[in-house]
Amino acid sequence: MKVYTKTGDKGTTALFGGTRVSKSHDRINAYGTVDELNSYIGLLRDQPCNEHRHDVLVEVQDRLFTLGSILATEPGNTKVKLPKLQEGDISFLEEQIDDMELSLEPMKNFILPGGHQSVSFCHIARCVCRRAERLVILLSEQAEVDELIIKYLNRLSDYLFVLSRKMTAELKAPETPWISRK
Repeated sequence: MKVYTKTGDKGTTALFGGTRVSKSHDRINAYGTVDELNSYIGLLRDQPCNEHRHDVLVEVQDRLFTLGSILATEPGNTKVKLPKLQEGDISFLEEQIDDMELSLEPMKNFILPGGHQSVSFCHIARCVCRRAERLVILLSEQAEVDELIIKYLNRLSDYLFVLSRKMTAELKAPETPWISRK
């Protein structure tokens, strides 16, 4: 099978099930952004400070492929066999968040992204996750979307925020609070 098919040369792509839609369709924007997020999670996984989180980040990447495949399937298609997202996937993220927060100082202010390049990568992933969440919500206003997808993306952005704080602490990087001008 060749990588290039030439079927998208006129600006359309096929959903799982065969329906062709514009590459600018809200469904394509949603799962394309989930794919972008997955790439940033891979970048986070490649950071030396995350070696001990490798399995957690691979699990997240696997769930993002699940989300993407669900979003890439034409609505109502029951012939395509898809992996499922489960409540346990969200509980997994919540457990990871709770474990990390045990060793973190409580927040007193918003935190400016940055402090270390690896931490900045995590903040970028968090922002892409929020964008993916917004695009999936936009899609859900036009078509049925599994509510677990939105819930998972919401919890994943929380996980990424806490992960950025945990990485900051582990790297002994500065955590800069945002203090607004009066």
